[in-house]
Amino acid sequence: MRLSEGSRSEGSKRTRFVGRAGVGVAVTLALVLGAGRVGVRAAGSDVPVAASPKELVQKMLAVEDAEGLRKGRYTYLSKERSERTGGRLWTERVAETSAGKLRRLIAEDGQPLTGDRAAAENARLAGIAADPAGFRKRSEALKNDEKHAKEMLNMLPRAFLLEGMRQEGEFVRIDFRPDPAYAPQSLEERVLHGMVGTILVDSKSTRLRSVQGRLPTDMSIGFGLVATIKAGSNFATMRTPVAGNEWKTSVLDTDINGRAIFFKAIGKKEHAEHTEFAQVPMDITVAQAVALLQR
Repeated sequence: MRLSEGSRSEGSKRTRFVGRAGVGVAVTLALVLGAGRVGVRAAGSDVPVAASPKELVQKMLAVEDAEGLRKGRYTYLSKERSERTGGRLWTERVAETSAGKLRRLIAEDGQPLTGDRAAAENARLAGIAADPAGFRKRSEALKNDEKHAKEMLNMLPRAFLLEGMRQEGEFVRIDFRPDPAYAPQSLEERVLHGMVGTILVDSKSTRLRSVQGRLPTDMSIGFGLVATIKAGSNFATMRTPVAGNEWKTSVLDTDINGRAIFFKAIGKKEHAEHTEFAQVPMDITVAQAVALLQR
């Protein structure tokens, strides 16, 4: 999300940076996570023996790193209401490729696309198939977001106090809050460091099930002159195991509010649900993915 447009000033650059921090953390955490079994279990419990919350989170991150190197590609059904959709409910078929994610809009507010709109969507996809290099270039920003989100996730054991570990069915829940001894290294880290929340880890696979975070108080940057993100701003993302021994984002909720430099509004509201995951070949081309979505 950009908080200012058209300005080349340093203030605007910092504002866009802050916006990406506040919103990007919420949205892109869902994109980067790629199973494994770690630790010795106590009898009658899935929680590793003598594992502190920090140790368990560190093990979870190590498993996610290893599995991220082996993750496959999928198609799925997405239902999303957000700024991108203009506040409408978009139903899309999505296909993952090495060049990026292709989307085909198939319904809006529950009504299937017909006539000119359906023809325009097919023409758009045909244009992507004819210019895969251009599509890859346009998708690079999302790949950067994945790297960014991974860096933010790795902040958990070093920038937050992890506590309150308890078993909840097949999952382990851990609370997190800012560690006052940690000095954020950037504006992005400062925004993330203001959040409190919980993470849920699958006991058997040590995979990340969900992350929930919220700002308990207003987050001001530069005494509020650069940006202020409002208290109550929050995000939640949930992942589900799918075929191929992988975990994919199934639910994403984001509600970020505030104001930025030059009195620009910060706003990000999104709800997305992903279902019907099916594996596709790792080497699927853009043209093949387009053909698959057009069936």
